[in-house]
Amino acid sequence: MSSAPSADFFQPLRADDPAVVGGYRLVAVLGAGGMGKVYLSYTPGGRPIAIKVIRAEFSEDPEFRRRFQQEVRAAQRVQGLYTAPVIDSDTEAAQPWLATAYVPGPSLAHAVSLYGGLPTRSVLLLTVGVAEALHVIHGAGIIHRDLKPANVLLASDGPRVIDFGIARAADSTALTNTGVSVGTPAFMAPEQASTGTVTPATDVFALGQIAAFAAIGASAYGDGSSHAVLYRIVHEDPDLSGLPAELRPVVTRCLRREPADRPSLSEIIELCHEAADEPLRQGEDWLPQAVAGSITERLKLPAPAPTPAPTAPGTTPTPTEASPRSPAPSTPPTPPAAPPHTPTGLAAAPTQAATSQPALGTPPPPYAQPTYPQPTHPQHAYPQPIYAPGYRTPPPAFFHAPGFAPPQPPRRKRTGLIVAGSIAAAVIGLAVIGYLLPDGKEKAGDSKASSSGATGGSATRGSSQKQADPKPVSYRGIDVPQNHQLQLADSPPRPAEEPTGAGVMYGHADLYYYRDTLFGDEKVGSANGKLVLLKNSEKGSLKTCREVTRFTEKIGLDQLTDGSQICVLSKAGHISVATYRGESGDKDSTTYIKLDLTIWRNAEDVQQD
Repeated sequence: MSSAPSADFFQPLRADDPAVVGGYRLVAVLGAGGMGKVYLSYTPGGRPIAIKVIRAEFSEDPEFRRRFQQEVRAAQRVQGLYTAPVIDSDTEAAQPWLATAYVPGPSLAHAVSLYGGLPTRSVLLLTVGVAEALHVIHGAGIIHRDLKPANVLLASDGPRVIDFGIARAADSTALTNTGVSVGTPAFMAPEQASTGTVTPATDVFALGQIAAFAAIGASAYGDGSSHAVLYRIVHEDPDLSGLPAELRPVVTRCLRREPADRPSLSEIIELCHEAADEPLRQGEDWLPQAVAGSITERLKLPAPAPTPAPTAPGTTPTPTEASPRSPAPSTPPTPPAAPPHTPTGLAAAPTQAATSQPALGTPPPPYAQPTYPQPTHPQHAYPQPIYAPGYRTPPPAFFHAPGFAPPQPPRRKRTGLIVAGSIAAAVIGLAVIGYLLPDGKEKAGDSKASSSGATGGSATRGSSQKQADPKPVSYRGIDVPQNHQLQLADSPPRPAEEPTGAGVMYGHADLYYYRDTLFGDEKVGSANGKLVLLKNSEKGSLKTCREVTRFTEKIGLDQLTDGSQICVLSKAGHISVATYRGESGDKDSTTYIKLDLTIWRNAEDVQQD
């Protein structure tokens, strides 16, 4: 790094921090959280960006990677004035990462901790801006799920909502089930805290909490242990005694327990305008002077690392010298197993070998080969061409020129091939006739051929043999948290939430565990098949599960004891015997059941709805 950070919020890189991520040279550390670390970097054009690198523990979880990839794709569709847009990402890297626009401003949590609650007008403008951000986020099919003061940044021209939807990638992984905290209980909605259900109204409740926090300077449900705060959220009313009167109509409606009773985002914006003494307009003066000064400090960015000097012809730079802005070496390096990631919209500099028409005696130009132009909005981006593995640069230009085909060599007569093909066809025809003759004899009653074994497998050709049963696979001691599901096709079956957000009872689970903490309703069920609770006299096996007919879709936990066996028959054709091993005590505010599973995959024909 060429210069020291200007303030404590630009921390120098440590020995264990990477120097380059995805082609971006890192400059400073912006912060760290439950999911990863955030770094400051610059685009080749000099624009500052924030790069979040996911923790190695999450990177090793296949379910997290799958969800993270989905959420990043969805986040790239969000283009709002009050959101930090996703600039680039690589979900397949050893440690996945994503880059967003750098927002020079403190988080709401940081500002309130240093300067206390905000003035009423600032809170109204904050609420309007976050409501607009949620409108765009929900329009892209995303529920934030983790809206809290730390995820709202205060820029000079209004708030910015960050990390929308990303928490969903982590909240059902095995890592979070062992104690890594991703969400903040103090800002959960009642339905989220009790049953794990999330809807757009869940974010509205969090918005009400954020508005109260910004005005009061503390959580409306108080402090303390996660259990105590969650209990108050579910069962008690918030403490709004310190809330200004102008803010009460919008905050009280957002914090209603029933999701259906909460206002829409457009109603929230209208309520804020009605509460304001003058028209609400975002501007440079929307924040108190002390907070605005903090923004000024964050504009004093540390300088980017200098671009390495070009190497001499015939030499290859070391990996630490590479950057998005480095010119390509004159001698092409050995192609890697897979093309390295380059920042979106930036092409790697062409090597001499891949230039379509190189001038004799001249090295390739040090600038990047043009790529297809990309529009501003990622959802309308044109697909980039895909090249064969090992290419660092595109094939020659005529492969892509519209309406132009590469020159073809003159055709030559292939008389020898035609003759050889005719002979081969005749040989194949004779072989087919010889192959069919033994079957004809058997059908005519030639018992000698079949009994002597001379025909071997021919005796059974054409007959329909019953397919052998699949071998069982067993998994022991699977902890299934409340409102989580299992898919029998997964190996091993890993507890997860319903990815559509509809809840496990209405999703696509082969087997789920549902628990309603308010009414004490607990059951196991299937949203993608049928269940059969076996009697004590029935032994769980593939044969038993195929023969029993007492089908149901839900079984109450009060019907189960340690050792109870349940046949699970999924519509996908998988069959399993789930052995219930009891219910855990309170573990990180979540109740678990323990199951042993024996699975026969593809044991039945797929059922069509």
